[in-house]
Amino acid sequence: MNAPTLLLVQLTSILIAARVCGFLLRRIGQPPVIGEMAAGLLLGPIVFGAWLPDLHALLFAPSSLPALSGLGTVGVALFMFLVGLELRAPDGTRAQLRSALLVGGLGIAVPLLLGLAVSPLLHPRYAPAGVPFWPFALFVAAALSVTAFPVLARILRDRSLTRSVPGRLALSAAVIDDGCVWILLAFVVALARGGDGTQVLLTVFGAAVLVAAVFAVLKPLYARLLRPRIGHGELPAAAFAWILIGCLACAAFAEWIGLHAVFGAFLFGIALPRDDRLLDALTTRIEPVAVVFLMPIVFALAGQNTTPGAFAGAGLGALALVLAVAIVGKIAGCAAGARLGGHGWRDSLAVGSLMNARGLMELIVIKIGFDAGLIGAELFTMLFAMTLLTTFMASPLLSAFHRGGAALPAGRETHS
Repeated sequence: MNAPTLLLVQLTSILIAARVCGFLLRRIGQPPVIGEMAAGLLLGPIVFGAWLPDLHALLFAPSSLPALSGLGTVGVALFMFLVGLELRAPDGTRAQLRSALLVGGLGIAVPLLLGLAVSPLLHPRYAPAGVPFWPFALFVAAALSVTAFPVLARILRDRSLTRSVPGRLALSAAVIDDGCVWILLAFVVALARGGDGTQVLLTVFGAAVLVAAVFAVLKPLYARLLRPRIGHGELPAAAFAWILIGCLACAAFAEWIGLHAVFGAFLFGIALPRDDRLLDALTTRIEPVAVVFLMPIVFALAGQNTTPGAFAGAGLGALALVLAVAIVGKIAGCAAGARLGGHGWRDSLAVGSLMNARGLMELIVIKIGFDAGLIGAELFTMLFAMTLLTTFMASPLLSAFHRGGAALPAGRETHS
């Protein structure tokens, strides 16, 4: 079949698989995104390729993947733009802010240190040829420290727990956690793609230029552009077009300087005005395309990078090690932070369970690492499996640890 026909068949197959798996996971009380990620894994060589190898080779021929990859990059950029737009600085009393800082800080530090501790065991076998220890170790540590802010917010919203003590604390801590992880990831990617010292300096200089341009130039410019529109509660097509232009331009510049497109889109989202009416207008227009249509493509592409060999022989032991470090590090670190902040054990463990969900954010992180050559197919597959399992665990563990409790006062709810 010709290229346009093949692309349409690929998109149809991906969307059907994502919808079916998302529906099945929703039926058992899980966020549909877990089913959509699982669909990507099923479409890869582990399941589809093993069951129908000839059809898999035809439908997902390597020569046909660049077109899907381009769509996936746009989808990830738009999604991370929405994440940046949605983030709000932690608020509340001084005690609440202190608790959020403790949870977010220990929620990064403990899995980060554990990731560095196990990296010497993983590097000899799972690092691609020529990748030095420290870029590999720092990436593994960063990947184990991620929290899925959007999935966390969705779980809390579905259970009407956004204003509960653990819900409020987890949302605030996740903002701190993900912000620090993305800074670390940007540094690691720049280090990995730099090649030599000159290129690393160029990437760092380019990143500084991007940050300065976004916050010193684009932020006030878009504030003036959008202020009268937001005041009237509407977002004209022209203003929407300029927002897309700013998002894609920042993403393109980030890619050009040696970072990933997601960093530019994320920064641009953070720089736009913190206004719920703007967030609602942009979410209504962008989310159906980015999340419903384009993100399943990202999952399917990630699934094509997996390999059955990851679970053969010593691979099962390595997978168990990765899972143990990821789960213990996140739950123990965040629960300890909540306890130090003065919360009870049930609320503390509930916060740790929520922060343990990696979701879509983790999948984006490991795809960046794979594309940058920091990890190979075997470790990518293990981290993909860890992403699914930790996200799946969040809802049951939350039910086990959280037995209700007082919500925060009305009017203090975080938009999710």
